Amino acid sequence: MVSAAALAEVAADLGLGDALLLGKGEDASGGREKPSILADALEAVLGAVYLEGGWHDAQRVVMELLGDRIMSASEGPGGQDYKTRLQELVARHYVELPRYAIRDEGPDHAKQFFAEVRVDGVVRGAGEGRSKKQAEAAAARSAWEVLRAELEGVAEAEPVVDRA
Repeated sequence: MVSAAALAEVAADLGLGDALLLGKGEDASGGREKPSILADALEAVLGAVYLEGGWHDAQRVVMELLGDRIMSASEGPGGQDYKTRLQELVARHYVELPRYAIRDEGPDHAKQFFAEVRVDGVVRGAGEGRSKKQAEAAAARSAWEVLRAELEGVAEAEPVVDRA
């Protein structure tokens, strides 16, 4: 229910990257922001909480840090996978499926990716990340939130025609 990406995001929100001891090369190549390192670091912290405080303390910390994500993931298909959620939403309400455009910037060791997602030819979301997958997921989340708000606004004024 909780992915490495979710762990990395929580670790970044906590500023865990700033507390890591890294080699010069890893530090210079952006290791403090690498999702795999952040996810592993948060797992290590949670493991230390478990070893030091036991199951009850570990459970409390996990739920405090990840409870919302666990609840969202348990909602069913799509969960926190906004690409899937967007695909499902668009398939129900629009003619064309989402289309992603990706570009990147920076040197190979520190690339940053930028994504835009179009629905029916209109840019509905944009996102960025340290990988194409992260950038697409961020763009999908942005588009899903925009479209969901638009559809809810339309639903209040008039029924939305379900094209399924």
